[in-house]
Amino acid sequence: MDISPGTRASDAERAHVAEALGRHMADGRLNVAEYNERLNRVYGTATREDLALVLGDLPKLSKAPVAQSRSQGRFPIWQRIEGSAWLAVGLLCLAIWAMVSVASGEFTYPWPIWVIGPWGAVLAFRAVMGWEATASGACSASMRTR
Repeated sequence: MDISPGTRASDAERAHVAEALGRHMADGRLNVAEYNERLNRVYGTATREDLALVLGDLPKLSKAPVAQSRSQGRFPIWQRIEGSAWLAVGLLCLAIWAMVSVASGEFTYPWPIWVIGPWGAVLAFRAVMGWEATASGACSASMRTR
């Protein structure tokens, strides 16, 4: 981007600088407060020279953003943790129920369904609706800056 002094900045140039600030924040060069302050300056500037000042103390970025090394799964990490907990607790309840049934010599009331069923239904509903999955990007970006 050619930055010449005194020339008024366009919305596209402001968006380009805002995207660069976002990449710097994702790389850990800016915290959330600095990012917000600089973003306000970007959208409050009138000239290209002021836009150059916003990025002045930051290194130049490569053309393409660097791909993340870890792969994102279909489910956010917290849903995988909740699913693992549900599976572990469900298996534990089934094991206790099976041991009680074997020890008593008769088929006892299958009480684990009241642990496994509702909890699993809630997890399945949340996974199908994808409410947390859409918020994971914003959440993970804010978590990296802490």
